[in-house]
Amino acid sequence: MKQLLAFFAALFLTGAFAAIDVNQASEAELDGIKGVGPATSRRIVAERNKSEFKSWADFRKRIKGVGSKSAARFSAQGLTVGGTAYEADVVDAKPAKK
Repeated sequence: MKQLLAFFAALFLTGAFAAIDVNQASEAELDGIKGVGPATSRRIVAERNKSEFKSWADFRKRIKGVGSKSAARFSAQGLTVGGTAYEADVVDAKPAKK
């Protein structure tokens, strides 16, 4: 019985961390990402209806308020753009202090 419960718990956790692609997700799926509220979900879907997001840079450019920290947080929760997780761009890197 314990093994059966462990199996279902593992199955549930796997589904909870499944990737959600921004170009295919519903508003409800996007709203399930911590930090993405209903207004942002609607904005994402509206922009996606104009044209799909080509990259994280494109996503960040078109969705107001999404910077590198937000993108990294969304990606850590399973959000992808075109099946790709967020990786900080070289442009995102801050220069080292002297």
